[in-house]
Amino acid sequence: MRSGGTGKGWRAIGLLLAFALALPGHADDLRDHDRARRALEAGEILPLKTVLEKIARDTPGQVLEVELERKGERWVYEIKLLRAGGSLVKFRVDARDGAIIPRQEQGATSDR
Repeated sequence: MRSGGTGKGWRAIGLLLAFALALPGHADDLRDHDRARRALEAGEILPLKTVLEKIARDTPGQVLEVELERKGERWVYEIKLLRAGGSLVKFRVDARDGAIIPRQEQGATSDR
């Protein structure tokens, strides 16, 4: 009977270990979210809604993905948009003022 209990103990340890290993990524997401929220509250970035409304005036379409990243001293919204004809458009937008970052500033890996 003791051997059955030992197997359950190892399973429980395995589950706890798997849970613990999953936490760091989640914790990083929470820290990123907190940093972005603080930047918004401090007026360092525009609300996403404002940026999307500005883009929609010139380039209507369905937003597929948005990421907010810190690039050096600059916050950047990276936005993927599906246009009516089926083309995919990628924007990099300065989160401080909503200006689209020109391709030459985006680097050689730009898909836009």
